Amino acid sequence: MDTAHQTGHEQATLWNGLGGHSWVEMQELLDQILKPFENLLVEAVSLGPGGRLLDVGCGTGSTTLAVARERESTPASFVCANAQVHAFEPASFDTIISRFGVMFFDDSIRAFANLWRAATDNAQLRFVAWRSAAENPFMTAAERAAAPLLPNLPARQPDAPGQFAFANDRRVYTILEESGWAEIDIRPIDVACTLPEKELVRCLTRLGPVGRILQETDDQTRAQVIETVRAAVDPYVHGAEVRFAAACWLVSAQARSKSAAPKIYSNLNPGEASSRTEGIMHSSRSPSLADETPEIRGETA
Repeated sequence: MDTAHQTGHEQATLWNGLGGHSWVEMQELLDQILKPFENLLVEAVSLGPGGRLLDVGCGTGSTTLAVARERESTPASFVCANAQVHAFEPASFDTIISRFGVMFFDDSIRAFANLWRAATDNAQLRFVAWRSAAENPFMTAAERAAAPLLPNLPARQPDAPGQFAFANDRRVYTILEESGWAEIDIRPIDVACTLPEKELVRCLTRLGPVGRILQETDDQTRAQVIETVRAAVDPYVHGAEVRFAAACWLVSAQARSKSAAPKIYSNLNPGEASSRTEGIMHSSRSPSLADETPEIRGETA
């Protein structure tokens, strides 16, 4: 069995099914919760005249559009494709960013090698990713509390594609180094996040493994799970607000010169990436824009 293909299919099914639908339905709330990370990335971007930026795993486009707003008259376009294999124009982006969008590849080294190919020499890579589940107790409180009531609740697998795939910083360093990136810096950050208490139950019942399982459970079990997980997260409730610390990595790197192609990419057959491209929807920059105008592009997996 092709395990990598199976994993990739599972991610596509998840984000084109309940997981993706829930994210879209709760877009405004999620963008509010993750706003501090959007700000971190926007502040880190430095695009010169004619510069081009790629936002990987851009979701509903909040960070992509925030970068564009910071640079007046900068157009933004979106592509729906698998960034691991999409045939990007070589050496076309000066900056690549991602807000929690790079932990879902079934082959992370190949994915970052493909992004390296799309980057110009010395292009900047900036992304944020979650640290471990143990360091993010609020994010996993519902799963721990609900597990005895939901025997079908899937256990998280270490290093598997998903929220905590990049928990191990040494693994992240190796992935980036082997895929052509240099000047790698991985630093821990703990960011204070909040959400309205009135939205807490909706989050618990729509998002994550528990939220997905609850869509298929009977009413009695559902009510029992909601009562149990709500009690489990009560320590994070402060009046009308829920407060938690998000333990993450802030990662930066620089693309090596194309004269030093990473081994993983040099082993690809010409055209292999394009032959595996999936479901591309592309809106290109208007030809009337001057070449000096920066461009922002969001890539949804």
